[in-house]
Parts: sequence; structure tokens; C-alpha cells
Amino acid sequence: MFLQKIENKIRLAIWVSGGSFVSCILIVILILMFTNIQLDKTRKNIYVLDEATPILAKQVGVEANRVVEYQSHVNLFHLLFWTLPPDDKTIERNIAKAMYLGDESVYAEYTNVKEKGLYGQVINTSSTCTIETDSITINPSSHEFIYYGTQRIERKTSVIIRQIVTTGLLEDGPRTDNNPHGVMITKYQTLLNKTVRNENKRIF
Repeated sequence: MFLQKIENKIRLAIWVSGGSFVSCILIVILILMFTNIQLDKTRKNIYVLDEATPILAKQVGVEANRVVEYQSHVNLFHLLFWTLPPDDKTIERNIAKAMYLGDESVYAEYTNVKEKGLYGQVINTSSTCTIETDSITINPSSHEFIYYGTQRIERKTSVIIRQIVTTGLLEDGPRTDNNPHGVMITKYQTLLNKTVRNENKRIF
């Protein structure tokens, strides 16, 4: 009888010890999980200084900002591609920068514009081509964009206003000095490029 009581106490002690050990392991795991969650939240917090006053700024995921980056990329490309001063070196420089932002479809469009003689006309007539972005639509799922812009071709005696609509796909890639958004324009094509107004300048 006495031995049986001792055995029962030993069993109870083993169960209590085992339960305590398992409980300790579970508590440690929970603490580690909670700590990792808090660390992740902390990493997303950035403090910036505004006149020596720290202000909390939060990091956001790549996807949350990607559409904005896509729009900025498309806008930058069109500014480089369609802004044409009467200077062949500047045109070459702008086109070279634009080529880093797209694939061979962009180069094909450049060849098409060149063959139509636009660059030569700009230089020979001392014209200035500028483009203003009207709107850019991005499809987040297919990464397709449609660009709407108004081009202004200013000559000595006239101003030509043209409407430009282009489309293409956007592919993510590595960020580089020449491609800071890490985006490549593919399947680029011009849907519309027509004159909507031709104004004569007043010559006094």
C-alpha cells in the first residue's frame, strides 16, 4: 500500500513535470511569434526629421505603390520620346534615355517615327515639340496601360496641336540608374496620332 502511494506520487510528479515542460515550450514559442510580429511592425516604421522633429512615416508594400510607379514610368517615357527640340544631339539623348524604359517595340516605334521624317522636320524648320499628359490608365491585373497626351508642335508661323494615344504592357524588372522604376514597356504601339488644330501665329 505504501509503495503504491509512492508510485502514484511519482507518476503525478512526472505528469506535472512533463506538463510544465510542454507549457514552457508553448510559452516560449508564443513569445517568439509575438516578438517577430512586433519586429515586423517596427521595421515598417520610419522616422523622418522635420526641422529636428522626428515624424513617424510608415513603409508600404511594393504593390501598394506600384500603380503610381507605373504611371510615373509611362509619363517619363512619353516626355522623353515625344519632347523634341530643334537640336539633333538633344533628341538623340532623349531617345537614348527612352530606350532604357522599353523593349524592341519601343525601338520599332522610334524607327517608324524616324522614317516618317519627324525628327528631320523638327530640326530643318527649327520647330519645338512638347507633349502634355492628359491621362494614363493602368489595368492592375493585366498591366496594360493607355496613354492620352496632347502634343504641341510650335513653328515660326504656326502651332500644330496633335492628339496622341498609345498603349502597351508593363513588365517588372530590376531597378537601375537608367530605369529607376524597374519597369519595361512592351508591345508598345501608337493607337492615335492626329492633328486636331492648326493655328497660325500673328506676325507683326
